Amino acid sequence: MRLFSKTVAIAMLSLLIFQSCEDIDDKPVPSELEVKDFIWKGLNLYYLWQADQPKLADDLFATQRDLNVFLEGYATPEALFSDLKVAPTIDRFSVMFSDYRVLEDALQGGFKTNGIEFSLRYKDATQTDIFGYVRYVLPNTSAASQAIARGMIFYAINNIPLTASNESLWRAALNEDTYSLQFADYDGGNITPNGISLNFTKAQYTENPIYLTDVIEIEDKRIGYLMYNGFFSNFETQLNQAFGLLKSADVTHLVLDLRYNSGGSVDTATRLASMITGQYNGQVFARQVWNQKVMTYFNQQNPELLINRFTDETGNGTAINSLNLTKVYVLTTGMTASASELIINSLKPYIDVIQIGTKTVGKNDGSITLYDSPTFGRNNRNPNHRYAMQPIVLKIADKNGNGEYQEGIDPTILQSENVENLGILGDQNEPYLNTAINDILANGRIGNRYTESIDLQVENSKAMRKLSDEMYIEKVPDGLFQILR
Repeated sequence: MRLFSKTVAIAMLSLLIFQSCEDIDDKPVPSELEVKDFIWKGLNLYYLWQADQPKLADDLFATQRDLNVFLEGYATPEALFSDLKVAPTIDRFSVMFSDYRVLEDALQGGFKTNGIEFSLRYKDATQTDIFGYVRYVLPNTSAASQAIARGMIFYAINNIPLTASNESLWRAALNEDTYSLQFADYDGGNITPNGISLNFTKAQYTENPIYLTDVIEIEDKRIGYLMYNGFFSNFETQLNQAFGLLKSADVTHLVLDLRYNSGGSVDTATRLASMITGQYNGQVFARQVWNQKVMTYFNQQNPELLINRFTDETGNGTAINSLNLTKVYVLTTGMTASASELIINSLKPYIDVIQIGTKTVGKNDGSITLYDSPTFGRNNRNPNHRYAMQPIVLKIADKNGNGEYQEGIDPTILQSENVENLGILGDQNEPYLNTAINDILANGRIGNRYTESIDLQVENSKAMRKLSDEMYIEKVPDGLFQILR
């Protein structure tokens, strides 16, 4: 996406719309209202549902004085932000941080962790007893140093049993920087404590989303396998290198494992799609839909700025290693979200997408980072605080405008992960990968396709982090700020 050209074009928009707001700055903003003023003006300008929130109406305040009075009615910036959002059933993902450094780090895969990526699940349909299981372990972490492995089961945290009745206690324990896990054996649904208790300590960590890359040769097939856990633009070089390895191996098929990928950059998703294909360079990959004020301008002036196109270059200008495939296998779970769903949805008009797993999250909207600066961008930020917002500002669809997958994307082949047989990631016998391999070989042996009710799932480690299931535009269009001056 040509973000720089978008920024320039949006600057022109400031001369055409929101003329009714020109008089709002008749009085300086008191220092104690600076954060709240930034929140209201940023959401009034960019929020996807601005027209549906009466408190963000363009003509609500004739002067800055009127806006100040309104803002004084909120005890905290958090209270204002929460009240200005539309119903949670509509906006599930807009967030705000009191420290933009934490937000910036999270958008590039940075967070505090002990290395265990886990899921919590009810033992049975009574939804009383809960247990956790390790989905994967991040390298060079507290968990990795203690030989924690995929599939290990734990039943208590700090000796607090995982039950529905004491949820507040074990959630509080999980939020601590240091806690212990009590492990158990799992056999046919029976959870038996095995006496193992280990302590884990969190540390700041930046996740390399390229978790596994391999080439599997079976019969006359060369199957590329990539487990990719986040669309982080600062790892695009490594992603392109992974595709370079697959390309040099002349892979005939690709299994893209997005089962634990909760999203990230729209630009990076566009480039990943271009790595999978390559034969569609310059064609429409996705279409963006912003709020009506922004859409009116773009549709009149330059609709091209609302389009993401397949490309032959990464963000730093390096040639993309493209596989020119006409089919891709994508592995999904209920953790697969946003930019991962964008890949699935927007590739379908071009190539066959065989989705194996369970229904995805259903996040078809995207956000941008807004700072308290004259342009709402990173430059010249207000030195008096570090608040920043990540509001939803757009919906995204495929080249034909199809993008209504807010209820999730259903798989081609339904399959759940089986706690009793999670398998080793990347191994040919791991159930998800094995299903893909058998379909590629077209031998009719789909394998043991275990399924279970989603009602058994309680929580997972990624969803427990504040910024999860995110799809975002890299840079804020910063020209619209002039309408408020």
